[in-house]
Amino acid sequence: MTPFSLTRIAVLACIIAPLTAQAQDSVTIGLQLEPPHLDPTSAAAGAIDQVLYSNVFEGLTRFMSDGSVVPGLAESWEVSSDGLVYTFALRDGVTFHDGTTMDAEDVKFTLDRARGEDSANAQKALYAGITDVTVIDPLTVQVTLGAPNGSMLFNLAWGDAVIVAPESIDDIKINPIGTGAFRFANWVQGDQIELVRNPDYWGDAPALENATFKFISDPTAAFAAMMAEDIDAFSGFPAPENLPQFEADPRFQVLVGSTEGETILSTNNKAEPFTDLRVRQALAHAIDRQAIIDGAMFGYGTPIGTHFAPHNPAYVDLTDSSAYDPDKARALLAEAGYADGFETTLHLPPPSYARRGGEIIAAQLAAVGINAQIINVEWAQWLESVFRGKDFGLTIVSHTEPMDIGIYARPDYYFQYDNPEFQALMEELNTTTDPAKRDALLKQAQETIAADAVNGYLFQLASLSVAKAGLQGLWANSPTQAVDLTAVSWAN
Repeated sequence: MTPFSLTRIAVLACIIAPLTAQAQDSVTIGLQLEPPHLDPTSAAAGAIDQVLYSNVFEGLTRFMSDGSVVPGLAESWEVSSDGLVYTFALRDGVTFHDGTTMDAEDVKFTLDRARGEDSANAQKALYAGITDVTVIDPLTVQVTLGAPNGSMLFNLAWGDAVIVAPESIDDIKINPIGTGAFRFANWVQGDQIELVRNPDYWGDAPALENATFKFISDPTAAFAAMMAEDIDAFSGFPAPENLPQFEADPRFQVLVGSTEGETILSTNNKAEPFTDLRVRQALAHAIDRQAIIDGAMFGYGTPIGTHFAPHNPAYVDLTDSSAYDPDKARALLAEAGYADGFETTLHLPPPSYARRGGEIIAAQLAAVGINAQIINVEWAQWLESVFRGKDFGLTIVSHTEPMDIGIYARPDYYFQYDNPEFQALMEELNTTTDPAKRDALLKQAQETIAADAVNGYLFQLASLSVAKAGLQGLWANSPTQAVDLTAVSWAN
């Protein structure tokens, strides 16, 4: 070998080594949905939390991959004997990404903003029971409740309760400033969001230096990008039919877990003819859940008969109460005065479970005389017209918030279910701390909404992700809508 060749090899090694090192501290994650904006405290879009939860923003408490709630920005807390006063001790030395100190004043600002009269927080009801937030000193804050709430620490772990600062709140939707292990770097709308490691993070430094979330809505494009290794992982992979190909390819790993995502045929309970219980019951019996799981999700998913996760110990299997029975559906429609059926709309947001499932459901409904006009909408349109505007007949969406059956106690929520007895049941649950009694109340709540056929309960969404074989630390389960990168690294 000539000296020239040796020199050339040495130069190439110098070039390749930095590129390899860079790849080992960077990651590109594919997601199907792009956030409408970047403020998790003022929107219902789970896509915001997917990118920002734990990575950029943190709360007093936080969820772990197994669904447990652990200390976050609060290193500890004490609860008064009557369950009304929570005293949080904040971590010392925590700063926001703009260099300002995170202290008790920021906690007070966050919680007062979330529960305020003009609050745009999608989960405002979770914090309505707070009557006062008092700053004791810079590292101590006291939260007072009007009544005991056994879910308070759980509620504070939601993305809707992450701590924000008054100094940066005006630009939070385009320039999110939190306390997390990563800082927001750039958003190319319609394409990607970039994060960089926070060198001043109070906790353990993440292994990754850079992270990019790439938005790919089309399932075919998602498959192509992953196979070409243009991305390192795809969280919530939208083409389950392709998973066997990835499982057979040693370049990849497939992560299959559970989510908190109750996938439902949401029904506008205030719109005719869905005001009639018999029509809603007919709707439920017209649906073949397993056919939807097999056809839209290629077998991934667990049938549900109520709005509750099957992996929760308090879950009640109520699928038999709304079993597939098209003859019974036709009889109920006739009894309600719709022997010839009726027409309605079926708004479908972009996720595959909705678009693919919607085609199957529309055919099932047509078989009993319900003509559901499919209207495909983008996520921002869905939030505006369906969620906020309540301008729909039917829609399909997966509610991925953890243990969120309490939404049925909100008459102004988008499916507009108004049952005072259920609302009283949720009030009792909030003030109950005994685990056995809470489970009994949760079971009663599940049975109530199933009996009222509030929505068509389809299946529990599976957590399906594909990643390169060397990527480790990704969550298999999704106890909340988050792609937590704080423990992600590349195998040596």
